[in-house]
Parts: sequence; C-alpha cells; structure tokens
Amino acid sequence: MKLIVESKKRYTITSALPYTNGRLHIGHLAGAYIPADIYARFKRITDNDVAYICGSDEHGVAISIRAKKENKTPKEIIDKYHALIKKSFEDFGISFDNYSRTSSKIHHETASEFFQFLNKKNCFEIKNSKQLYDPVENQFLADRFVEGECPHCGFEHAYGDQCENCGSSLSPEQLINPISKISGAKPVEKETTHWYLPLGEYENFIKTWFLKDKKDSAKSNVYGQVKSWIDQGLESRAITRDLDWGIPVPHKDGDGKVLYVWFDAPIGYISSTKEWAKNDNKDWELYWKDKNTKLIHFIGKDNIVFHCIIFPIILKAHGGYILPENIPANEFLNLEGEKFSTSKNWAIWIDEFLNDFPGMQDSLRYTLTVNAPETKDNDFTWKDFQARNNNELVAIFGNFINRVFVLTHKYYDGFVPESGDLDTVDTEILKRAYKMPILISEALDNYKFRQAINLLIDLSRLGNKYLAEEEPWKLYKLGNIERVKKIMYVSLQLCGLLSLLSEPFLPNASKKIRQILNIKETKWTELTFSNPVLKEKKQINKPYLIFRKIEDEEIKNQINKLNC
Repeated sequence: MKLIVESKKRYTITSALPYTNGRLHIGHLAGAYIPADIYARFKRITDNDVAYICGSDEHGVAISIRAKKENKTPKEIIDKYHALIKKSFEDFGISFDNYSRTSSKIHHETASEFFQFLNKKNCFEIKNSKQLYDPVENQFLADRFVEGECPHCGFEHAYGDQCENCGSSLSPEQLINPISKISGAKPVEKETTHWYLPLGEYENFIKTWFLKDKKDSAKSNVYGQVKSWIDQGLESRAITRDLDWGIPVPHKDGDGKVLYVWFDAPIGYISSTKEWAKNDNKDWELYWKDKNTKLIHFIGKDNIVFHCIIFPIILKAHGGYILPENIPANEFLNLEGEKFSTSKNWAIWIDEFLNDFPGMQDSLRYTLTVNAPETKDNDFTWKDFQARNNNELVAIFGNFINRVFVLTHKYYDGFVPESGDLDTVDTEILKRAYKMPILISEALDNYKFRQAINLLIDLSRLGNKYLAEEEPWKLYKLGNIERVKKIMYVSLQLCGLLSLLSEPFLPNASKKIRQILNIKETKWTELTFSNPVLKEKKQINKPYLIFRKIEDEEIKNQINKLNC
C-alpha cells in the first residue's frame, strides 16, 4: 500500500508571533509551536513546498509595560527578549524557515503599505470617541494599560481588550472600576480621533467563508468561538492607538499615533515571508497570493478572533491575498492543576528545561503532543512527564529499537539478514506497518496530533509484540536459523519505518536511529511494502540508547523548584 499524494502542494504555515516581553514556557510550545512544527515537518517529508513562518511581536502594549517595570526603553526590552526567544526556539529545534521580528524595516514598510492601501480604498472609518486617559501620566491608555473587573465573569484583573479568565473580548470602557496600570490612578475620559475597521460590513463574508464553508473542517472549539462572535454582531474596531511605541500611522493626521498591534502583528507573517523569500531567492507572492497555496495558522485559543475574523477581513479588504485554509487553535495547557503565571513564576521555562534535561527535547515534545490541549484545557505534571518518558518512550519505543539492534549485531555482525520467503505472520506484520504512513498522514491532515503520535507508538508496540511472540532468541538457540533471519529482517524493517515516521514528532530520535541504520531521510511517499526501507546485507552501526530514564530525584527537584 502506498501513500498517494495528488501533486506537490504549497503550504504557508504560521505560528502565533510571541510577545517579546518575557521568556517562553512550555504552555507556549503546546499551543502554537510544537503542533505547527510537527505539521511543517510532516508536509516537507511528504514532498511538499513549505514555508514555516514566525517572528517576534514587538509592538504590543505589554512591551511598554515591561519597559516601565524594568526601567528600560522598549527597544532594550525587545532586543533582550527577541534574542532569548529566538535562541529557545533554535535550541529546542523548532524548524522555522524564517523567524523575523516586527521591529524590522521590512515589516514597518509592509504594515505601513497595508494601512495606506486600505486607507486609499476608503476601507476605514475615522471617528472621534472618548477614551480612557491617565490624568497623572497625561497620556491615553491603550487596552492593556487598563485593568479592572470583567463585566461578564467578575474577574478583577481583566485587561482593557480581553478577559483572560473567561476569554471575552472587551474594550477599556466596559471594565468595572478601571485603573491605569501605569500610575494606578482612576482614568478619566478624553476625546481622541482614530481609524476604525468596520468589521460589521464584513459579517456576511465571515458567515459564508467561515461559518458555512468551514463548518466541517474547522475544529469545534474554533468554530464555536467564531460563531459566538458573529451571533453577537461585529462592531467597528480601532486599528490605531495613542502611543509612542509602535509603527507610526503613515498619515498626515497620524502624529502621536501608532498602528494597533493586532493590525500590524498578523501582517508580520507576510513581512517575515518577504524576508525569507529575499534571502532564499524565492517569490514571496506565491506563498500569499497563489490560490493553490494553503495557509494554515497555528495559535492558542486567545488568538482565535484575531485570526478567524480580524486578519481575514484585513486580507479580504486588501484583495488579492489568499485566506486561511484552517486555523487549528489549541486550548490552554495548565501546570500541575493551575494556570501558568509568569508573575508568580508558575511556569516551566524552556531555557531552564533544556539546561536541566539536556538532549531531552523529544521527551517534552512527546509529552506535550500526547497530552495536547486540542479540544479542551489540559494539564502538564512532572510525574506524568516522567511516566510518559519512562513507560512509553524508553520501555516501548526505545526498548524495541534497542533489542532489534543488539540482536542484529549479536547474530549477524550488524548486517541486515536475507529474508528468504516470509511466513504469513511476517507478511501480515509488514502490511500493517506499511499502513502507518497513511494512517498517520490522515490524522495529521485532520490536525489530530494526539492520534498521530499514538499511532507511532502503536507501531513500536506492534514490534515488541511480534518479538515477544516469535522469540527469535529461543529459536536461535534451537538452531532454527532461517526462521530467525525472517524475524530479524521484519523487525529491522519496522525500525526503519519508526526512524522515518518519527521525524515530525521526535526529530532528534529520528536522526539518531537513521544514523545507526545508515539510511537517509526518505519521503513518506516512497514508503511501500514492495520497496523496503532496509535492503538485505546492509550494515548498521553499533547501537546506543535513544532515550534515557528520568529518575525520581530529578522530578522531585523540579517540583521543589516550582514551589519555591
């Protein structure tokens, strides 16, 4: 059976741009980066043209808040955290084709051109309105500079744009008992002028494009949130702010104003693609304007409205751009039963994890994928991480690989034995194994990452069960050499398949196993029953352990660190 791909396709894959106001923690990875990285690797290894794009979001109000808190300039803050975030991604092995930043010249130019183009098309409304103003600091308060009680759920620390407790989208004037996060003063209202994007004019577009056309393909959590927004009615949204940090509004009346971060940030996907295309001598427009390109946004649930409503409307208003094929947003990951809190240091920071568990990126990737918050919030615990690693990666996956490699060197000096005429049981095992590329591909194409990685582990379970039932070590002692050759040949083919199918999920392990087997990365489209991964008489290298056990003391130390 062969994995059939109609023709080589083009994919533009994006992960949400992280704010450069702090370090990355594992909740970030679980939401928007590991799923996207798995998907991008999968599409590359199934022979597609992929641009996996991301970059640092450097114009949010959160940047200004962090700068004031650390008594630094916003530029110092973004330079510091951009470097830290980029290094964490690189060290962890996220395979971006380009990781840019929204402070770059190419992004400022791209976002400014977008605004000017839409403004010339009369896509905006220019309106006067009363907005909250800090009488102590003498400045208007952008969304995140205001904090107060959520009118929907009563949460006392809701932001001026969103309540992180119930997920409701807000405006600053909706908050009960608002205060300025700059001075702590009670804001007053003051009139100002801004450009607004009239979202209501595009309600029918969203209803058709998303609610109708994507009813069957969108994840239920995404579809439900978008439908809720539409049912409430879309209102005009300001796309400029009275701030001194951001992209200046490119208009004669734009003094003292910048583009709203949720206008400029998604355009960062486009500017990052432009940067990559320029460096790699490619045509960026193919990845954003060719109708045959599939655009996929990987995000967390707090970004659904921006990627499913606001950014598509911006693209639609501009014209000529493709719209997202899918936006497979994940829910939130909690830590030991509680929400991640950077202020309380209730988090597992990526740089610290890599320092405490060197070379164990795959173990974390595995745990975060098999326990991914795909349709509901999920929980990460250190004990579960240890159990997943020791009981599944070490005891099932690693155990099968190691047993086969050790026996191959013991019986055949490291050479793949000749198979001869395989028995029925052997043929059935290989047929089941060669169905895995198809089954895993189907799961990934439907963004079911948990299902896909469980299929991978099922393949190693199949191998372990086959070995346990056939007992080649006993047959070898009894002198049934020809039967042992068949069993080891089949087992080695399963190892070869595991090395190739694990690449999107466990890239480091995949590379190690392929190095032992002396095989190159192979397109999944080439994996067929009639074209075995390993040829007879091929020599494999000396084996070593692919995964290591995690000791109780290591987990105890991590739990103690959390509770400090």
